[in-house]
This record gives sequence, C-alpha cells and structure tokens, in this order.
Amino acid sequence: MGAGQSDAMDQTAPDLAIIESLALEVVEALPARWQAARSVIVVVEDWPSDDLLDEMEIENPYELTGLYEGVPLTQKSVMDQPVGPDIIRLFRRPILDEWADRGNVSLRELVGHVMVHELAHHFGWSDDDIAAIDPWWE
Repeated sequence: MGAGQSDAMDQTAPDLAIIESLALEVVEALPARWQAARSVIVVVEDWPSDDLLDEMEIENPYELTGLYEGVPLTQKSVMDQPVGPDIIRLFRRPILDEWADRGNVSLRELVGHVMVHELAHHFGWSDDDIAAIDPWWE
C-alpha cells in the first residue's frame, strides 16, 4: 500500500457534526447583507422522517437532501404571529449518497450547495441572487 492509501482505507463516513459544521461555514461566509441567516436553525439528521416523506409525496428518501421549514422573509409581515423558528434540515445519508454518486465535488461544495438552495427559500432569492453566492450554478 502506498502512502496515503491506509489513511483513506481507515476513514469513516462524515457524521452529523461534520455536516452541521460545513453547513454553518456557509452561513458564516455569507455577505453581510445576508447575515440574517444566522437566525435560521440548522438541524442535521440521517434521514427525513417517514411522515415528512409522505407529506411531500416523496417515495425515495435519497431524493431529499435538505428542506427549509418556515415562512420566507419576502412573505413575512410584522403583523404576523410567529409560528416558530425558521429551520433548515439537512439529511446526511442522501447528501453522502449524492456526494459518492457525483464523485467530482467535495463534501464541502455539496453541503454548501444544498445550504444555499435552502437559504434561497428563506430569503426568497432569485436565480441571480443564488448565482452570486453559489458558484455551483456557473
């Protein structure tokens, strides 16, 4: 075995904490005008729940890598009663599966892409807004 091969063979799959850390890096790196994203709670779970999949009419849990739960800022009013915190859920196993299938992006890039997509729902971003933040679209 060559140098580095044993290291690769001894690695374990990234855990929930690693995915969360990568997601929070995205929030920290956002331009100042988007720092309201810090108020969004990030939850990382292995899988979406069966109830969630049923509600979204998704049969294959690998099809859902992330989900925004909340009211987009473009639709909120100061007159609205708060219904709970805005949450972005990331699903580790579907993310890891997509990462392995792609084979041409880093885990950091993929988690960043999923986070930007979910933040786009929160902020009501246009495709141009997304492209300015996420080079994935280029």
